[in-house]
Amino acid sequence: MSLLEHIASPADLKTLSRAQLKDVADELRQYILDSVARTGGHLASNLGVVELTVALHRVFDTPEDRIVWDVGHQTYAHKILTGRRERMHSLRQTDGLSGFPKREESPYDAFVAGHSSTSISAALGMAVAARLKGEERRVVAVIGDGAMTAGMAFEALNNAGAMDANLLVILNDNDMSISANVGALNSYLTKLLSGRFYNNLRSRGEKILATLPPIHELAKRAEEHLKGMVTPGTLFEEFGFNYLGPIDGHDLDALIPTLSNIRALQGPQFLHVVTRKGKGYDFAEANPCLYHGVGKFEVAKGVAPKTSARPTYTEVFGQWLCDMAEADARLVGITPAMSEGSGLIEFSKRFPERYFDVGIAEQHALTFAAGLACEGQKPVVAIYSTFLQRAFDQLIHDVALQNLPVLLAIDRAGLVGADGPTHAGAFDLSFLRCIPNMLIATPSDENECRCLLTTAYRYDGPSAVRYPRGIGPGASLSTTLEAFPVGRGVLRRTGANTALLVFGAPLNAALQAADALDMSVADMRFVKPLDRELLRQLALSHTRLVTVEENAIMGGAGAAVAEALADMGITIPLLHLGLPDRFVEHGDPALLIARVGLDATGIERSLRAWV
Repeated sequence: MSLLEHIASPADLKTLSRAQLKDVADELRQYILDSVARTGGHLASNLGVVELTVALHRVFDTPEDRIVWDVGHQTYAHKILTGRRERMHSLRQTDGLSGFPKREESPYDAFVAGHSSTSISAALGMAVAARLKGEERRVVAVIGDGAMTAGMAFEALNNAGAMDANLLVILNDNDMSISANVGALNSYLTKLLSGRFYNNLRSRGEKILATLPPIHELAKRAEEHLKGMVTPGTLFEEFGFNYLGPIDGHDLDALIPTLSNIRALQGPQFLHVVTRKGKGYDFAEANPCLYHGVGKFEVAKGVAPKTSARPTYTEVFGQWLCDMAEADARLVGITPAMSEGSGLIEFSKRFPERYFDVGIAEQHALTFAAGLACEGQKPVVAIYSTFLQRAFDQLIHDVALQNLPVLLAIDRAGLVGADGPTHAGAFDLSFLRCIPNMLIATPSDENECRCLLTTAYRYDGPSAVRYPRGIGPGASLSTTLEAFPVGRGVLRRTGANTALLVFGAPLNAALQAADALDMSVADMRFVKPLDRELLRQLALSHTRLVTVEENAIMGGAGAAVAEALADMGITIPLLHLGLPDRFVEHGDPALLIARVGLDATGIERSLRAWV
């Protein structure tokens, strides 16, 4: 039996020798690799954080001590060590383990984290709460170098450094190599600087030197220069943290004593560790971007190249972006650190001077786009629906208020399957349509997506085109940059009595249900401006109306229809089909759509029950 099989909780790690812990780390890395190969999931980030996870659970008394993981796609080792090893086969599967920390899933999951850069704020709140309650709890925030590009992380650092809270921030830096100065000498210095002797001496010296201001300032500068010879920590020291590192994040002999020393220190501490994404798996080390999120694959062969001839909606957008950039030199493409996921790789290669990856900074992305638009450029912001939520204020204040021509290409609209509620695009129609000046389009197939992107791009004001993850129904793509009339839908099927008004992806399912029940179907295309003339015609020629959307029913496209009918003085029975007033959990995409009643069978069942 392997050592890993004996680990039922972090307490078991405390009984093992340092050599045994290294064996556990090796077994853990292989277990993650085998598990993700069977289920799909985030791989490179999890392989890179194995030793750090082992060290944290060895040193800290979890779950009493809190570990807050940033983003959360680096928690597979954490899940395995905290009693969930036997359930890893269900990772990201329907009714299985979440791919992210989940408080309902385990007491060891201190905070839900699907978006980045939240860990320091949440951990600070926990640390202050412990102080207020008189508890000796320790709180650790583990944040990656990518997540440190977000303003929220620096807002939290600025606040934390001014508080007397026992908070440890660990910067998991996986974007730099372990160079000569991040080796044995620096690990030794970090252990020395984190020890009680040095910190007691430092504390006492500060008290004495504080009475002698000139000498105190000289000593402070001398210490900063000494640290600056081997560390890049001056910035974090200025925030009020005691900076330590960088050290090798794969070296348990450096990690464990350093963390042990830090655990005994008071006040805000900052530890810089350097890790390698994909550590231990050659394919992932060579291409960590490709192995960030993967489907099922064979470990010996690696991830197979895409074989489907049908483009995804993301690929349709990427091709359209390049075509429009060829036609209009004013176009600029912006992404908040989601170049591959949003389909901008080809654009970045062909138009590098017009491509801007602004880092994990959604708020900045929108205001940066607004500034470009003010000067006559035509910004296209490629962003996931779930991440657009973070830039709501900037969209209102900086873009819409000034009626600037910024196009939002909103990927991952609706349910997203295995990533679950943290990544679902369930609310964008609801929060977008209340904003003045907005154009909002909902394509139902690949060609509509291309044409509506062109329509929105040519609109003289803020616009949004939202499309789902994955492939569409297989519509043939136009080779031109065709645009549709703004605010005009089309009647796809004529039937009797009941008309379905469909917004976007559920169109095919609605058509199947309507075929079975002889009902009319309208592809509305636009949520704003709504096609009021088509709506009036359908309301006057039918006895019932049904709205269908893959968005929250509350405040969504169906609500827009109800408001328009009321404004026109038309009273007619109206049924809304969409996402329920709850967070839809992770799982197989088709099964989730069926569970919320938006597949053909579910729509037909709802219609039969209603009519």
